[in-house]
Amino acid sequence: MSAVPAKFTGQAALAKQDEAAFDLQEYSYEPREFTDDDIVIKIECCGICGSDLHTITCGWRPDVHFPAIVGHEIVGTVVKAGAKSGHAVGARVGFGAQCSSCRKCESCAAGHENYCLNGMGGTYQGKLDSPVQPVTQGGYADYYQGPGHFAVEIPEALESAVAAPMLCAGVTVFAPLRRYGCGPGKKVAILGLGGLGHLAVQFAAALGAEVYVLSHSASKKDDALALGAKGFIVTKDEAAVLGEYKAFFDIILCTSFQEGMPLQTLYLPIIKPFGTLAVVGLPNSGIAAPGWALLGKNMVGSLIGSPADLKDMFDVAVKHGVKTWIEKRPMAEATKAVQDMHEGKARYRYVLMN
Repeated sequence: MSAVPAKFTGQAALAKQDEAAFDLQEYSYEPREFTDDDIVIKIECCGICGSDLHTITCGWRPDVHFPAIVGHEIVGTVVKAGAKSGHAVGARVGFGAQCSSCRKCESCAAGHENYCLNGMGGTYQGKLDSPVQPVTQGGYADYYQGPGHFAVEIPEALESAVAAPMLCAGVTVFAPLRRYGCGPGKKVAILGLGGLGHLAVQFAAALGAEVYVLSHSASKKDDALALGAKGFIVTKDEAAVLGEYKAFFDIILCTSFQEGMPLQTLYLPIIKPFGTLAVVGLPNSGIAAPGWALLGKNMVGSLIGSPADLKDMFDVAVKHGVKTWIEKRPMAEATKAVQDMHEGKARYRYVLMN
């Protein structure tokens, strides 16, 4: 295995980014002190997630620490392993969107580290008590260091670039689908067919549900059916959709929440009484109150998944042939890939390759 360099190098946003012209530059940083809990991986690839764009444009929060290397769908090979890390040099592992928690609170003890009561630490922009590295830096880079507890082994049956987006996008949809009862006898709608949605269709079908896709146009119908959807519903004519699908779905998984979405007039009414609208895609402006249509329905949010969720997700993916639809891009061309992601050109996930 290669020696670990004194500094890690990646493609960084040096300042707040303009959505019209992203500009990532090469940047090197000294990682924090290595501990017995840690591993260092030599990064093979990293998926581009919408969260990356929200972060470097300061869309979700203004207090981003720059320079910022983003990327939390990271796959690589362990080149250094602490005695308490749970991993061995040479293993192929992945880090998703979380790299720390207190591991002592009630949530952590129950295996829900992503809902740590003392705050989960992000794979990038997570605060560190280090004089050389004030925040975690992500996977648009050559190396990554983090606690082994939050790294999961990648199954041999999955190519690294296919597995990488599952570490965030995949588990973000898998965890709520499973938690809220997706399975045989259930009718499940996936709202939005993009990076998250195309994986959600596959996982919902793999879990045994009857799956539909809700979309504003018919442009992705063929893709939806190829991914395993039974039906594709164009939502432009709300009255027609309500006439056919009122109180029809047990679960709607919203993967892309847009301004002015017809929650009260369409999406909540097509959910059965006591059914669930699970939201995993948050807009910069937040979510408006849904009003009377929420009565008798559950509207919930969901945040990524735990290390146990990741392992279970990969088991289901291997068993049922769930795969990310990807396009590989060179790591050095991260700026162009991020711009294309912002412009909606991905079908359905870009993966940066070293």
